[in-house]
Amino acid sequence: MTDAPETPGPDENRDTLAVPPWAHLLIDSYQSGAASQFIVHGNVSDRMVVPVDGGSRLGSLTDFLLHALLPRFDVVLSYDLGNGIRVEKGGEVLSKWPNLSESQRNWKAPRPAIETLTHYFRFCANLKRINQPTAQVGCIIRNAELVAPATSSGVDYDLSAIASLIRDWANDTLLVEHALATFLIAENLNDLHPLIVNNPRVSRIKIDLPTADEMAGALRVIEPGYRNALSGFGDNLMPAVQQLVGASMSAVEGLLKRNEYRRRRLTPNDLGSLKKELIEADCNGLIEFVESRLTLNDLYGMEQVKEWLRQDVALWNANDIEGLPKGYLFCGPVGTGKTFMVQCLAGEASVPIVRLKNFRDKWVGSSEGNLEKIFRLLHALGRCYVFIDEADQAIGRRDGGSGDSGTSGRIYSMLAEEMGSSTNRGKIIWVLASSRPDLIETDLKRPGRVDIKIPLFPTATARESFHLISALMARRRMQLDEVQFAGLEAKLPLLLTPGAAEALAVKVYRLVHTKALTPESALQSCLEDYQNPIAPEVLSFQIKIAVQEATDLDFVPPQFRNHGS
Repeated sequence: MTDAPETPGPDENRDTLAVPPWAHLLIDSYQSGAASQFIVHGNVSDRMVVPVDGGSRLGSLTDFLLHALLPRFDVVLSYDLGNGIRVEKGGEVLSKWPNLSESQRNWKAPRPAIETLTHYFRFCANLKRINQPTAQVGCIIRNAELVAPATSSGVDYDLSAIASLIRDWANDTLLVEHALATFLIAENLNDLHPLIVNNPRVSRIKIDLPTADEMAGALRVIEPGYRNALSGFGDNLMPAVQQLVGASMSAVEGLLKRNEYRRRRLTPNDLGSLKKELIEADCNGLIEFVESRLTLNDLYGMEQVKEWLRQDVALWNANDIEGLPKGYLFCGPVGTGKTFMVQCLAGEASVPIVRLKNFRDKWVGSSEGNLEKIFRLLHALGRCYVFIDEADQAIGRRDGGSGDSGTSGRIYSMLAEEMGSSTNRGKIIWVLASSRPDLIETDLKRPGRVDIKIPLFPTATARESFHLISALMARRRMQLDEVQFAGLEAKLPLLLTPGAAEALAVKVYRLVHTKALTPESALQSCLEDYQNPIAPEVLSFQIKIAVQEATDLDFVPPQFRNHGS
């Protein structure tokens, strides 16, 4: 394995295409003798630029390994469950193996195939030991998580034997001293057998989603085939690249193919919404983008909180990240507008909100694999908020118990590690929302993961309730004057949440438009038999724990400060 030369694109005048950083790391590890086995994980199913015959094209990861990293290897074999063992290169050299004919009966089923590969590797290594001409061998195991999965039901001796043999490829002195390089390709590390993943002699190589530079290089390679689709960008593809970062190259290529077929020209305005569709499709429903045209101006009251958040947005926009939090926790009783605040914050900062949906799966290991995929997306997006609603339920606990085979504990550990990463400051801001923050592990809420905890409260006075209802009625083109407060004051409920006030405003709107009442009369009627939708004891408890969580008492109205004691 040698450093792949820089490869020119289809036009000789174009810039040369650089080998990606992950490939340089792999080359250095092999040539230095640090590792001969590589678990290549992450964005492994994507398309990438492959040097071919003095030019370049888009191809698969296997294509890249064959043409960019293994051109000088004498024999390259591959294996997957569907195709069995395949000779990618060096069939003539392989034909000199005395056991070739006999071994071909065992090229399909996993254990016999892995044993066959091991026998050939040892044959080549033994030739070297007795100073006979031998072959430099590379082996690619595609979908390695299906060959040696992380779990199985009960004791599986075949699976254990497969994992043990694959581990030997990196550990056996006879094989390590021979010119052997093996590549295990799996999307998620958590899907692969721990005997292999946890081997200290293995190098784990992560492929991220394409960076802006990588996507620009790929677009330059395929641009001649998509003249119509890309004609809206002229000679400058960077606006397209900046809009599409976060999507896979496969998804982008599919988008270009569809639009080229329709002879439709893409513009920068198209790509914003199309990118969200591409990413959501790539992630198979694990995340969604929350659109927001709201700003903090749409948030009623809470002036101290809004001032703090605006200062954070100003620091972010100025790229002054030292003072930025890694995460927020919005807590408070049900209906106090935690999700609405997230939307206002994202609109104020003009960055996307990525909302984590149900990433938990019934299969052991799948939930962790889903999180790995989500993390790759977040790193590729650059700046974004990551919103986890009902965080007390979604995040899990350090000790998840035995009922879920430890899944909750592993999810908790993965999220805690990602949220605490110092490299994410100024790029990813985590936003947790919960009406029961006391159920979130204390270690997850500590500074360095969640730096700012902001409580949200219901109204404390009749006038606050009046102003909240008035604001929500005004959005429905129903006006209340300040002079009408006196006539309504006695009936206005205390501890009114924005959610409950919203329901009242909708009820008033119905009466105005079905009974021809004035807004004031309709509100009077709605307040006659009003009762708070949240039980008083529940509301009081949720207010108390919200006060206790607050990182700054300035966030807590004076009327509620004694609730925390």
